[in-house]
Amino acid sequence: MPIKIPDGLPAQETLVNEGVRVMTEAVAIRQDIRPLRFGLLNLMPNKIKTELQFARLLGASPLQIELKLVRVGGHKAKNTSEEHLLSFYDTWDEVKDQKFDGFIITGAPIETLEFQDVTYWNEMEQILDWTQTNVHSTMNICWGGMAAIWHFNRVPKYTLEKKAFGVYRHRNLAPASPYLNGFSDDFQIPVSRWTEVRRADIEKVPGLEILMESPETGVCIVHERKGNRLYVFNHIEYDSTTLADEYFRDVQTGSAIEVPHNYFPEDNPDNKPLNRWKSHAHLLFGNWINNIYQTTPYDMAKIGQEEHNPGY
Repeated sequence: MPIKIPDGLPAQETLVNEGVRVMTEAVAIRQDIRPLRFGLLNLMPNKIKTELQFARLLGASPLQIELKLVRVGGHKAKNTSEEHLLSFYDTWDEVKDQKFDGFIITGAPIETLEFQDVTYWNEMEQILDWTQTNVHSTMNICWGGMAAIWHFNRVPKYTLEKKAFGVYRHRNLAPASPYLNGFSDDFQIPVSRWTEVRRADIEKVPGLEILMESPETGVCIVHERKGNRLYVFNHIEYDSTTLADEYFRDVQTGSAIEVPHNYFPEDNPDNKPLNRWKSHAHLLFGNWINNIYQTTPYDMAKIGQEEHNPGY
């Protein structure tokens, strides 16, 4: 089945060219089925690229998915036009009375700030609390994952001496997890962050299960059965060239940055990078969507009610 996105969203042309089936709002209303409703709280500076990355992964599902784009109301975007935001986004305040089967909270380039120093932290805490009553399952990514695991479990983040940046080997620590169905024992995932959460702190919290870890960059994915939450600290959703874009941006601005680890062939930025994580990105999102489909209530009004939210 196709993914339902807002009419006119720039990502549509790229998705169609890649073979992802897209359904407009006009076509969707003629189908007498209940689509899965997903929200994307997009905190990334380049919102259009991020929309495409997640729409691509959600749109690969055989199920019909309706994607709602959401932004924080207490923050003015600097890298996305106001016209785009007004055309395709709702603020969280505008959707907070709605229910969602799945909800994604992205990363944000504010990792080294203390949470309370983030200008929209109060709204962020309200959103995280809201997910407990209005969302069946959440996927919290990079800074979004660190913010969520701190908010719900007080697991701290730590600033790294240098940026974890590149494509790193990861290990499957929970082959029986429904989220890792079909995963290899060993695989590679893009990493781009200045902070980390640590295994020792996670292991102190009952109910947190580490699913995936890198020997070099540490914990990657944590599952919390209560609340159906995934904390994903690395960027499995990245495009082939996203790390290159970040690298050349920093080079041009004179920022201290190393060539991303294990990314450019022969570590030469003149060589075109190869994507070695796409299949596992689709596996993770496909497994997450499937688990939501198997467990979410048909009546969306029941989402968030404990008897209809068993966790998995």
